[in-house]
Amino acid sequence: MAEFYVYNSRCAEETASLGQKLASLLSGGEILFFKGPIGAGKTVMVKAVARYFGFKKEPASASFSLMKKYKNKRVTLYHADLFRLESGEMYNLGFEEMLEDEDGILLIEWPAAAEEFFPKDRLEIEVVLKGGNDREIKFRACGKRSGALLEDLCKLVKKEKI
Repeated sequence: MAEFYVYNSRCAEETASLGQKLASLLSGGEILFFKGPIGAGKTVMVKAVARYFGFKKEPASASFSLMKKYKNKRVTLYHADLFRLESGEMYNLGFEEMLEDEDGILLIEWPAAAEEFFPKDRLEIEVVLKGGNDREIKFRACGKRSGALLEDLCKLVKKEKI
């Protein structure tokens, strides 16, 4: 089971391509945490996941509505941007719906305030600015299911050489 993986992206297109590869492995029930500074590329990856599943309306930063739900015949995506939240504010905001949907895919940007709210088995993705358009994308699996997902992603990236 893979626990860590680092991918070096040279441009937004490569970051999006990686997001689509990741999306191709999602079957529902996964939790993905996206970490990194403003402008790093977290939302680029979220948009790539949504595109893979055929959503015409691309997710935008959800900073002002906290959570958006995207549903089609294939999947339900929950996109949350918790930039403005403090620890403990997750309760009574309606996020329980995400956790009750065992087939939904949760895409959480700025998850620090909610680390204790969500289950421990999740894939953490940190996008690090390296200068210019270069990004270092660090994946950390936190559990058996996310470990298997990360292992499959590593194989897919190696096979397709994105």
